[in-house]
Amino acid sequence: MMRAWILPMLLVLSGSVVAAGQLLKGSTGAAGALLLVFLLLAGVNSPLIFPRSIGAVEAQRRSAVDGRPVVFWRPGCVYCLRLRIRLGRSARRLHWVDIWRDADGAAAVRAANDGNETVPTVVVAGRPHVNPDPAWVREQLSPPA
Repeated sequence: MMRAWILPMLLVLSGSVVAAGQLLKGSTGAAGALLLVFLLLAGVNSPLIFPRSIGAVEAQRRSAVDGRPVVFWRPGCVYCLRLRIRLGRSARRLHWVDIWRDADGAAAVRAANDGNETVPTVVVAGRPHVNPDPAWVREQLSPPA
């Protein structure tokens, strides 16, 4: 669980150090702007921007019932972030599995990617798709009930 927060914590720490350096130089505006940028980067790279993750077994069970895709992802992955942002509100309709929090999810991704933990891996109807186009993923969603 802590591994997901390493990058955001490093960004906050780095931003604080850089902002403190700017404050010591007497540049409060630059310090505030830099700190804000680093905090924004930390937020975007944190697990908070993604819908709540569930375990791989539960995601696969739910997908079998409702037919919605399963997205295997990890914090700090720019391709996962791209998928999440481009899906917009539709992202909530998918089942998200954080492979750093779920060993079964990591194993499923490795099985689909020749032993590599390449994410995002989207499973639609039992078939894995590595780093698919977000527009294609959106098309795979059934119309809302």
